[in-house]
Amino acid sequence: MTDRLRAVTELDLATARELAGLHEYDGRIQDLSADGVQRALATVKEAQEQGKLDDPQDEAHLAAFEHSAQVVYGDLQLHRRFPLLHQANLELTGYERDYAPTADRAQARERHLASWPDAVDMAVRTLDQVPAPVAQACLGAARGVAAGLDADRSDIEAKALQAHARFVEHIAAAAEHGPADAALGGPALASLLSASEAVPIDLSELGKQADAERDRLREMLTEACARLLPGVSVADAVQRLNADHPDADGVLDEARDQTEEVLAWTKRHDLAPTDGECLVRPSPESYRWSIASLSPVAPYEPTSQTFYNITPPDASWPEDEQEGWLEVFSRTTLPAITIHEVAPGHFSHFLAMRSLTSDVRKTLHSNSFIEGWAHYCEEMALQEGFRDDDARYAAGVAIEGLVRVTRLAMAIALHTGALTVAEAAEQFAINTFYGTPGNPSQAAWSEARRGTFDPTYGRYTWGKLEILALRERARAAWGADFGLPRFHRELLALGSPPLGLMASLIA
Repeated sequence: MTDRLRAVTELDLATARELAGLHEYDGRIQDLSADGVQRALATVKEAQEQGKLDDPQDEAHLAAFEHSAQVVYGDLQLHRRFPLLHQANLELTGYERDYAPTADRAQARERHLASWPDAVDMAVRTLDQVPAPVAQACLGAARGVAAGLDADRSDIEAKALQAHARFVEHIAAAAEHGPADAALGGPALASLLSASEAVPIDLSELGKQADAERDRLREMLTEACARLLPGVSVADAVQRLNADHPDADGVLDEARDQTEEVLAWTKRHDLAPTDGECLVRPSPESYRWSIASLSPVAPYEPTSQTFYNITPPDASWPEDEQEGWLEVFSRTTLPAITIHEVAPGHFSHFLAMRSLTSDVRKTLHSNSFIEGWAHYCEEMALQEGFRDDDARYAAGVAIEGLVRVTRLAMAIALHTGALTVAEAAEQFAINTFYGTPGNPSQAAWSEARRGTFDPTYGRYTWGKLEILALRERARAAWGADFGLPRFHRELLALGSPPLGLMASLIA
């Protein structure tokens, strides 16, 4: 690893450890204090003076991440605003995966846990700009990060739990007393998106793309519902389709069956790698802000288990809220979620990254590419005939697409100050059928709140649209030599590039 790559990597130790698999960072926390961040940015600047990399794609990729680090930590100082950056410093669940001998992982976990008091001290000093809506949205996940710890087990765990209590107390105080306005502001959001994906962004134009995609998806949903339930309104049809779901325990069983199905289908069509083990489990407590997620085998790791995480409703919720949450896992939508998380989505993508030889591409990951690829796979699978005898899959793709495109629209609306969290929740109810107009469901509120602390969560639709546009350019450029296996193979060979750098595929 070059000094330039090392300098950028050390500004995001949690991602380097969990997504790249650089376990030299096991047991370590990142210095997210004001002084620590400034020192790290200075190191990035000094390392840049060593010159450019030989590979132009790698050079552009690395330079984009250097610029993004400056925007995130220098210009916008998001480590002062977003508790999840600090919560990632506390995250222990990665040590559960079988990437190294049990004793080695246990020792690393204990070192990490012993660092919690220092990490929390930094968080409490640094998180001085947390808006109340952000703190409110993050509080549940902050509490969950300590799940499974026991003060009676060891002195280290006792001290870690004492520190964790201070962390939660600090966020709770921000939830009550923090600024009411959660908006970053339009210029800041545009700068964040542009820097992270190495492409200029016009929020107005991106908003128009979101509107057009929403309209297209509504038309797709209307057609699918007409096939499934002729004469029934779209809203009523979606309500009936959503009501057909497994119970909280059955969600996991159906996700396991679907995991086997999508892996076999992807392999049969040669669309992406599938060789590996993917296990379904309930989401760890600290992941429960996400309805579903993947804990993958990272590029630098030896072969081990990947976990497909599913978040059933909290048993303490009122029955109607549990029912609303389970609708997300209906037999109409769960197959698209599984395509997204497993194959040819995230699981396949991370398998492909394991074969890369470039340290830059193995280490630095664009979240918009990661999520855009997985979201692209949902409709690509429909186009390639997945479950083509069941219109529910088409409906599910449209419903999931409407959730993602609403995220894009709401990210822009929330952070330009156009809408409040309550108004965003209402838009999720209207556009994604999470509840009904005037009565957003728990899932709608969860989506709206997520937008306050995850301003780039429109990345799913944005990444999908950019990949689709690139696919058409490749089809025109390659002519008779175009095929999805080739397009996917060459695209994934870029790793997880910033969206603005994908065009090298056909340059």
